[in-house]
This record gives sequence, structure tokens and C-alpha cells, in this order.
Amino acid sequence: MESDRVGAFMPGERVTLPGTAEGPLQGLRFAAKDLFDVAGHVTTYGNPDWARTHEPAAATAPAIVALLEAGARLVGKTKTVELAFGLTGENIWHGTPVNPAAPERFPGGSSCGSAAAVAAGLVDAALGSDTGGSVRIPASYCGIWGIRPSWGAVSLTGARALAPSFDTAGWFAGRATVLRRVGEALLPPDQGGGEGLTGPLLKLQEAWFNALPGTAKALQPALGRLEQILGPALLVHLAPEGLDAFYEAFRALQGEEAWATLGGWVTKHGPAFGPGVGERFEAARRQDPALTAAARPFRRMVQGRLRRVLAGGGVLAYPTSPTVAPLLTAPASEQQATRERTICVTAFAGLAGLCEVSVPAATVDGAPVGLSLVAAPGRDRALLHLAERFSAALGLEG
Repeated sequence: MESDRVGAFMPGERVTLPGTAEGPLQGLRFAAKDLFDVAGHVTTYGNPDWARTHEPAAATAPAIVALLEAGARLVGKTKTVELAFGLTGENIWHGTPVNPAAPERFPGGSSCGSAAAVAAGLVDAALGSDTGGSVRIPASYCGIWGIRPSWGAVSLTGARALAPSFDTAGWFAGRATVLRRVGEALLPPDQGGGEGLTGPLLKLQEAWFNALPGTAKALQPALGRLEQILGPALLVHLAPEGLDAFYEAFRALQGEEAWATLGGWVTKHGPAFGPGVGERFEAARRQDPALTAAARPFRRMVQGRLRRVLAGGGVLAYPTSPTVAPLLTAPASEQQATRERTICVTAFAGLAGLCEVSVPAATVDGAPVGLSLVAAPGRDRALLHLAERFSAALGLEG
């Protein structure tokens, strides 16, 4: 078994499982974020107090089983931000994984270990979870492929919850072909049947304006290649309320659900948390119910708006993250500002339940930045096929 040179895997003996003797993923190595259960092992959820207060899992999560049955081999469980409540990838208890593409920067979270393992070539693919961007952002930061599938498309049974109406089971890969092959083992048939995504290509202006100028400029050549596939991009404005409204709605709804899901355990056990995590739970506990009362109709409006725009096979394109990964030395205030600026955009797919693929499309000052392709709910397989075509156009599949 290859040495974990970037600290992606959980400390201690690796949790491994063999795949079936035959299957379409035969020979593929994968890892799973340590919020997915493996029978006989404690799921730590990134926190020692969680591990201390929970018994070993009685069964293995269906998402892991599906990959095993397709022939893939589980080679370990990977680190996560505590209770999946963070976007940098920091974990003071188990160690923060190294970002193989930019070692002086954070790997992104909360699926930090899975992203680092793929980026370092330790595995071919890795399972993560995405609530507010925890697959998409590490994919962008580490320069790999990542998908947040349509909400509910992949089973999260046997996985720890944070905010259930946003939580999704996503995955990473070093190649678009592998990303698609994993999807074939995990995803249901597309709601659009066998039809591909033919466009139009929609350039979401608010998300491009939100990105730092260097990020937006670096991604323009990749956008041009995508236009060769789907035709000239149409400029669209889909956030007339302002991006802050999207951030506030997501924050309110996620906070309410996070406290409803985990607040009882936090209150009973008084766990120790690393930087930022305890503060986020305390903010969720103290949150004004009026905020969620306003956020719910806003979410329904956003769902209707975005789903109508994408219903005919349209594809949104915009920077996955407005910036490269923050430096490990970045102060907490800078990390929080980056978090808020990022969630303003990741909230589009989150609020509307859309599928989104982050493409390793460019670098800024030597650090990766991703370009997101976003499609209507239930068009995950078609989006993965488009991502594979796009990868070939970018020369990434050779």
C-alpha cells in the first residue's frame, strides 16, 4: 500500500475492503471520507469526542458497497473537517492534509482528505460529501475533478448528516473519465433519458463578477474551449437580489438544520472543537428563527428560477471558487471572508439541488482554480459525459 505522504488518510491502521472479482471498476482504488460507515469500525466524523461517544458501525454505507460491487477496492478512510462543518480542510486533531498542488495553502474542506488523496495520486477516486461546497471547493483548490450530484441522487444512508436538505454524496477523480465511470456505478438513470446536454451555455455574470480578477482572467481560455462544444456563451443575470441574499439564505437554512441534526449531541457531550467549528454551532444555536422563515420562500423562488433556466439542457459555467486556496498562514478573518465570498456562489447549486462538476481548468500564481459546469437536477450522467468531452478539448485526458 502506497505511503500517505500528504496526510490524507485517517491516522492508524487503514480501513480496507476488497472489490468483487469482476466489474466495470476492476482495479480502481478508492478512499472514503470518514463520515461514511464501514462495518466494524467507528466513524469518527473528524472529532475525537464523536468517536468516543459512538459505537462501531453495524453496516457499510451503500455508496461504498456500490463501488465495491463494481470491482473497486477501498484502500482507506480519509480525514474530514470536524462534523463536516468547514471549507478550509483544517483538522487540529487528526492533522490537516497537505494540498499536493499548493503545499503552502489549505486543501479545502470538509472533504479535505479525499481531495488530497486523489491529487497526490494515492487513489484513483474518493468519496466525499458536499453540503455548502465541500467537494467542489477542495476539487478547485487541489486541481482535480469533483462532482456534487443532484440532491438525493446518491444514497447518504450510513453517512453522517450535517444539513440533510443540502447534503450530497459526491466524489473526486484525477481524470474526467474516472469521474464518469464512478458515476455509472453510483447514479440512477438520467431524468432526460439518453439525451446529452446541448446547451445553451450560460455565463452566470454574478458569479464571474464575484471572482477575483485573476481567477476570472485565468478561466477565460477554458470557457472559450467550452464554447467550441456548446456554442457562444449567453450572458445571464440570475441573482438580482444580490449574492449576499444567497449567502444569508444558505447560512440560515444550513444553521437551522445543523443544530436540529447535531445540537442534541453537542449539548449533551460538550465536545472540544477546533478553530471556527464551535463558533459555527453556537451561531446556529442562537440563530433568529425569523431568518429561516424568510429563507424558505427565497429558496423556493431560487429553485424555480434556476430549474426553469436549465430545463431544456442548458449549462451554467462560472468559477467554482472566487479565489485560489487560502494560505495556511492566512488569519481567521481572511479565511472567514473567503468562506463567505465562496458560499455566495456555491449556494446556487445548494439551494436549487443542481448537479455541478468542478473542472481543473487553470492556475493563478501556480495554484489551481476550477471552472464549474452546472446542470438541471437529474442530469448528472449527461453532465459527466459533457465534462469528459470538455476534458478532451482541454487536453487533460492524454
